[in-house]
Amino acid sequence: MTRIGLVTTVHGRHRHLRAQLAHLRRQAQPPDAHVVVAMGDPEVEQVVAEGAPSATTLHLPLADRELPLAAARNLGAATVLERGADVVVLLDVDCLPAPQLLARYAEVARPTRRAHLWSGVVHYLDPLAEGRTAYDDSDLARSRPHPARPAPAPGQVVHGADLRLFWSLSFAIDRGSWQQVGGFDEAYTGYGGEDTDLAWRVRALGGGMTWAGGAVAYHQHHPTNRPPVQHAASIVRNANLFHERWGEFPMLGWLLEMQRLGAVRLDAGRNRWVLAEAPR
Repeated sequence: MTRIGLVTTVHGRHRHLRAQLAHLRRQAQPPDAHVVVAMGDPEVEQVVAEGAPSATTLHLPLADRELPLAAARNLGAATVLERGADVVVLLDVDCLPAPQLLARYAEVARPTRRAHLWSGVVHYLDPLAEGRTAYDDSDLARSRPHPARPAPAPGQVVHGADLRLFWSLSFAIDRGSWQQVGGFDEAYTGYGGEDTDLAWRVRALGGGMTWAGGAVAYHQHHPTNRPPVQHAASIVRNANLFHERWGEFPMLGWLLEMQRLGAVRLDAGRNRWVLAEAPR
């Protein structure tokens, strides 16, 4: 049987983490290795000890007060691979796994000659009504998948997927593919860009992505800014880094929206995005 390693990175979001751990106890195929990487949040260890005693909590400090997302994912993946995982599943802390999620990833994420990514279907949950603290099965049944991404039915797959649609919310990668691509680029810190960079490196190796029906995760609702202006500094930095690597800007929709709001601007002379208050 394919051995599954599960990795979740966390800073805050303890309610989301508790709910995820509760849903993991319902998995048809539990993880063979389960690692939670706490980023500058020592309280995570107690949450994990209460909700998943067999899981391991690892700790990373913040990187200049920003979340070291790429480094945390790499640390978690390296740990579960050292413990014998054949496939690494990365699941964001605000996602609840359907009972078949890990079993489905184990079924489809087979070794390939070229690096490959396997993306599950993510459904979005409505906000909880006042006074409620957790989602139930009726909430999950009413959820709907993201309208801009493929949503194959259970048992189906969509091969040759557009790597521009890759996101690290919920995905699987086999051991060989992880070793080929080298994990996430830890030069990206804070919010944004590191997942698109991973997809582009898979593409550069001649690899691809498949959407896996049946590997369903449910995204727990939480307040957010659109565009995420609170992350403008890291988005600008990571977008410029990506441009240096690949000759194009990721997150362009967000950058243009933040430009409209006056938070960032494009320095046309240098072809770099800057914070609006930066000197010309």
